[in-house]
Amino acid sequence: MNGLGESLHIEKKKIELKELQDKSFEADFWDDSEKAQKIMIELNSIKDIVENYTNINDSLNSIKELLGMMTVEEFIEMQEDLTSDLVEVRKNVSKLKIETLLSGEYDANNAIISIHAGSGGLEATDWAEMLYRMYTRWIDSKGYKYEVVEYNNEEGGGIKSVTLIVKGKNAYGYLKAEKGVHRLVRISPFDSNARRHTSFASLDVYPELDDEMNIEIEEKDLRIDTYRASGAGGQHVNTTDSAVRITHIPTGVTVSSQNERSQIQNRATAMKMLMAKLIQIKEEEHKEKIEDIQGKYSQISWGSQIRSYVFQPYTMVKDHRTNYEVGNIEKVMNGDLDDFINSYLNMKEVDKR
Repeated sequence: MNGLGESLHIEKKKIELKELQDKSFEADFWDDSEKAQKIMIELNSIKDIVENYTNINDSLNSIKELLGMMTVEEFIEMQEDLTSDLVEVRKNVSKLKIETLLSGEYDANNAIISIHAGSGGLEATDWAEMLYRMYTRWIDSKGYKYEVVEYNNEEGGGIKSVTLIVKGKNAYGYLKAEKGVHRLVRISPFDSNARRHTSFASLDVYPELDDEMNIEIEEKDLRIDTYRASGAGGQHVNTTDSAVRITHIPTGVTVSSQNERSQIQNRATAMKMLMAKLIQIKEEEHKEKIEDIQGKYSQISWGSQIRSYVFQPYTMVKDHRTNYEVGNIEKVMNGDLDDFINSYLNMKEVDKR
């Protein structure tokens, strides 16, 4: 545990926690509510790490103390319970280690994710809908919330595209591991000859930014289209052209919002999403300004999938970046993605060293 404590800088975090707690008790602390909220988020984040480390340490000490008092007979009798306790401790240590990897500037932020069906008609739109179900189940399993801001369904079935805002601590830090092309191999339920088909869908991920983060975007660089929003099953969200699609012409980046009640609100949401995406691109390309991004920006290359999901002739899900794979595809499609995400985060940490 000493090594884990050092890697977490626990003693330093305890000092930081005390300083932030003292600050939160000051009489004028809530005079600036935005600043106060940011401090409280940082305070709670540090508090969680310190408390989790303390709980793990206490559990190990209790087990160690118990083992020291046991007879051989008592150990044999309680071996199963002790093993279960140690497995739980190990799981908590692994979880804490992963959280320490989420130290990027925006890792703690909410995430905006967009799923887009590839070419291939119903095969591809059905696969996009399967991914949508998989990610919403993962979101629920983490205790996160999500809001659908754009949903473009296919009349024949499935989803052409869908955009969600995932709300919760470290949502972006985790979901950034999922950005890329996802490949499906299966016997098509839509093929009367029961042939094997390969389908593709892409997932784009970027952080939701604070309202105060703003960038200058020239009005002439925007193309703004309005259209009538439709929801799942072809049901119209409303009967007016309130949905908004904004295209940043220099980069080709497009965002849409249709969930708000008015066109004005949808435009504001779409602009916020566009700013977040452009800031992310600027940082990824190491540019000084948005204007320095040249040409069309292709956020995802269709030629390089990050993960394959094989339903037939065998079952397997394999991440091509980390080579991590599992055979229980049903479990994965029900939202069990943590091992894939954790493998990616650990790989990126090793790459930094």
